[in-house]
Amino acid sequence: MSHGLETPVAPFIDRRASDAKGSPPVCERRQFTNSHEGLSPEAGELAQAIDGYKLRHRRRFITYEEMLAVIKSLGYQK
Repeated sequence: MSHGLETPVAPFIDRRASDAKGSPPVCERRQFTNSHEGLSPEAGELAQAIDGYKLRHRRRFITYEEMLAVIKSLGYQK
């Protein structure tokens, strides 16, 4: 039963999909800064390893468990 008060529904826009025109996707935001300037060599290595993990797994943010896995992959142990 319609009373003429129906509001129009906007179409769904999937913003996760890349542009159909073939242009590269917009730069993805990251949990940490993209600049590794001013870091010690060890911290820079960790930062690059975490950034690489995020790119490979298409993750913007990582969990502590994932960070621990990256650290262990660099050879660190307790």
